[in-house]
Amino acid sequence: MAAIGASHNNKLRTRSRLPHMLLAWYLLCWIVTAIDPVDRKDWMLENILAIALVVGLVVSYRRFNFSNLSYVLLALFMTLHAIGAHYTYAQVPAGFWLQDVFHLSRNPFDRIAHFSYGLLLVLPIRELLVRFGGVQGPWAYGLAVCVILAKSGLFEVLESIVAEMVSPELGSAYLGMQGDEWDAQKDMACALAGAILTTGFVLAFAKIKPTWHHSP
Repeated sequence: MAAIGASHNNKLRTRSRLPHMLLAWYLLCWIVTAIDPVDRKDWMLENILAIALVVGLVVSYRRFNFSNLSYVLLALFMTLHAIGAHYTYAQVPAGFWLQDVFHLSRNPFDRIAHFSYGLLLVLPIRELLVRFGGVQGPWAYGLAVCVILAKSGLFEVLESIVAEMVSPELGSAYLGMQGDEWDAQKDMACALAGAILTTGFVLAFAKIKPTWHHSP
């Protein structure tokens, strides 16, 4: 019995350490990407919402813990965002490489980031709906996808307001439009596609069970 108890305690300690390790990873990435960004003003604008999210997760940690899977997905997206903020989304070197390889008309990193927003964050949102909102079954997946689309649209609105209030001359760089008047709609479509892809994969193959979610 003592051995079983010790094993259980070790698992709990490992589980509790992972969010802290992921936070340390993100802070390291944030510090590195804060060094000499391509455009300091744009970097500051990009980090307003990112910092708000991280602070919110830290402040609410004691009252609401996401599963380890959700924290990993959140950390992946935030790392991707930190890279985009450093270079500005329209000038990420990896995006230029993809543009050349696939003969694209624009740097696709911004689209990839919006796609990743839906791809990586739909499961944490589903977890929030299940554990905090009491939503169950197919409704949890469907509503999570709807929330991704709604939040994507909300962020497009907030980003335009922030850009106009703080630095109108950086609007195009901050929003990553690259001359496309339909950029916001396409970004939202990418987020929706990512959310649908993850949800479809989970429903078809992963068969996620309640044990994936952290129990208080």
